[in-house]
Amino acid sequence: MFKVILSETHHSLKLTKWGQTQLMILYLLISGTCSLVTVHQPPVIMAALGRAVVLQSNLILSPDEKMSAQPVLYWDHLKGDSDSARLWPSSKSYKSRVALMDSNEDSFNKSILLKNVQWDDSGKYLCKLSITTEGKKFREQGKPTLLMVYDSMIFNITAHDDSLLCCEVKVTRGPAVVLSIFHEGSELETGDCGPEEAAAALPYVTLSKSVHVRGGGNYECQLHLNADLITKSSFQNNPSGVEVFPEPWPLYGSLLLVPITVLLGLIIVQKCRS
Repeated sequence: MFKVILSETHHSLKLTKWGQTQLMILYLLISGTCSLVTVHQPPVIMAALGRAVVLQSNLILSPDEKMSAQPVLYWDHLKGDSDSARLWPSSKSYKSRVALMDSNEDSFNKSILLKNVQWDDSGKYLCKLSITTEGKKFREQGKPTLLMVYDSMIFNITAHDDSLLCCEVKVTRGPAVVLSIFHEGSELETGDCGPEEAAAALPYVTLSKSVHVRGGGNYECQLHLNADLITKSSFQNNPSGVEVFPEPWPLYGSLLLVPITVLLGLIIVQKCRS
């Protein structure tokens, strides 16, 4: 029985065994059954600055293909046409920041964990496998995954205009990501907070959107990559100027318990006397 693993950034798709079989048969038909061993990588993933990210890769084997030895795994950070850095087996610069997600050599999961993500980590990553099957030895690789990095989102009233709400987030250059602002769930028309940082040497661009506050309620800024929500931040506007605190229900409950306890005590004493 063979194994198929599909990877997504925020969602997982559960397939029945029969569904897995149908999917693999369809895949082999589309590919013309020429490639019986493939390596699957997602095209783009995003990671928060300073956090860890999984660089996903899965080995897919057709039912008739059998490996006679364990595949040798390599991961490279492609920094240019001819320049690359080896993540796995770890080079000196990545020694303490990279780990296998599954140390079982028989596993088809060839993903690695990259810790403490930095701006310089943005770029393309390639998974390669040296594979030995019955009668042949070859190298197979996936299609590079682009890693994009983003920093913490800032969403607040501007210093120069207390009616203008501004959202900013730093993101590495790459495929278009969308920054949007919502009020009580409805998307608003937005403008830019100000000119983008012009220094070409910076490893990121600053995305910004602004809206004029239109009343009270919840405002939310969201960063999307295609249909995936990457990060968000909320701003609660209270036009009355009075800070609203949540109801202290635990306090109310404790206050109610006092007279109830006294009343129960009086009932018990009265019964004891009678």
